Amino acid sequence: MNKAQLVEAIADKLGGRQQAADAVDHVLDAIVRAVVAGERVSVTGFGSFEKVDRPARYARNPQTGERVRVKKTSVPRFRAGQGFKDLVSGSKKLPRGGEVSVKKAPKGSLSGAPPTIAKAVGKKAATKKTTAAAKKAAAKKATPAAKKTTAAAKKTTAKKTTGTKAAAKKTTTAKAAAKKTTAKKAPAKKVTAKKAPAKKSTARKTTAKKATARKAS
Repeated sequence: MNKAQLVEAIADKLGGRQQAADAVDHVLDAIVRAVVAGERVSVTGFGSFEKVDRPARYARNPQTGERVRVKKTSVPRFRAGQGFKDLVSGSKKLPRGGEVSVKKAPKGSLSGAPPTIAKAVGKKAATKKTTAAAKKAAAKKATPAAKKTTAAAKKTTAKKTTGTKAAAKKTTTAKAAAKKTTAKKAPAKKVTAKKAPAKKSTARKTTAKKATARKAS
């Protein structure tokens, strides 16, 4: 049985697969953190988890037979409880239905969790709360900024449209004024064209007078 199968096995008892997965993760994480810190995690009737220090020693390589020095290390160790041993050996039979009752925990043992386990669970809850609060704050900050940007964009577009409309009106008024000025100037040219023959008639009269004066002399 692997971890996924273990979650499936207890999913019905815990109300769903997600709840079962969270429960398994929390239990394993608490055990690992406590053992790493050097504490002994004991579950009555099931067994105990603890950290064991191994001193430096010499060992032999099984392939070459060479003697090799092994550094000092620490390893986890699990010791099965008596109730667990009795069920595995067959001296006690497993119940057909329900949970396995190994041995009841003594009074007072369930009053509180060890310090490291309580700290681990508290840290996880605190990190979840902080991340949720940070996400909410970021969402709140993002929405006013988006509103401001949209409002500014609308204002700029409105200003551009009004500017283009004003420019179009100015160009139309300028064209109309130009047409009016050209229409007013056109009759002036006609008047000057009519006055030109008058000058020619006066010139003819002067030439005629000069001719008569010459004949008389």
